[in-house]
Amino acid sequence: MTAMAMAESDTAPDGQLAARARDGDRAAFAALVERHYDFIFRVAFRLCGHRAEAEDIAHEVCVRLGRAIAGYRGGAAFTTWLYAIVLNAARDARRRSEREAARAQAFGLHAALAAAGNEADDPADALWDAVRHLPDKQREAVTLVYGEGLSHAQAADVMAVSETTVSWHVHEAKKRLKALLRPVEEQ
Repeated sequence: MTAMAMAESDTAPDGQLAARARDGDRAAFAALVERHYDFIFRVAFRLCGHRAEAEDIAHEVCVRLGRAIAGYRGGAAFTTWLYAIVLNAARDARRRSEREAARAQAFGLHAALAAAGNEADDPADALWDAVRHLPDKQREAVTLVYGEGLSHAQAADVMAVSETTVSWHVHEAKKRLKALLRPVEEQ
């Protein structure tokens, strides 16, 4: 890639890069991935809480992005569309992990893995760990609204639900988190 093409890719809007990538421009695709990789990893990490798993999810998103870019039409912001891909990849990874945990439990390994678990010393880490135990839609709503700073309307666009549904998921999540984080002696 020439220096001029690299500079152009660095400053081109996401929609323009996506259109070029959709037409087979590998440099435009590479620029999109490079521009948004940290964002992809950050969202994945907030959803799963483990660096290695977040890296796996981020790599999976990059692969999916290569196949899905043809479907991006520019109706929403590129990052809104990208959030949906990250959420879907995280859901799939969670399902895989749950299937693997069920298999491990069937072989009696689950107890050994649980004994090796770690306790979160930082209250924020404990909170995000509790968020990861919420039902999928609640976890996603909390991650998008509080972790990523999206408005309820923006989170609704990403999750393909109504704004009131996002508000309900956040409300329900707050109730569950309050119960999950209550000290043992209060329960």
